[in-house]
Amino acid sequence: MKSISIGELRQNPASMIADLEGGEPYVLTRHNRRIGTILPTVSSAALIPRKASGPARTCTIARHELTTASTVDELLDEEKGQW
Repeated sequence: MKSISIGELRQNPASMIADLEGGEPYVLTRHNRRIGTILPTVSSAALIPRKASGPARTCTIARHELTTASTVDELLDEEKGQW
């Protein structure tokens, strides 16, 4: 990681920007003390994890018996009637 002072950044920002475009991070300093980090941007695709591909894995979900209706259709009809 390269280091650049505020004075150097004022005098020649183009060289730092070129390095950032190449993926090089910088430490920003003032009076030889670290005050920040300048990082190149990354695409949003690198930040967001990909969705899992393939079928849903529902075999681990336990089955539940209906307690208020004998079929799913009866349960849905009961709920629709309340609206």
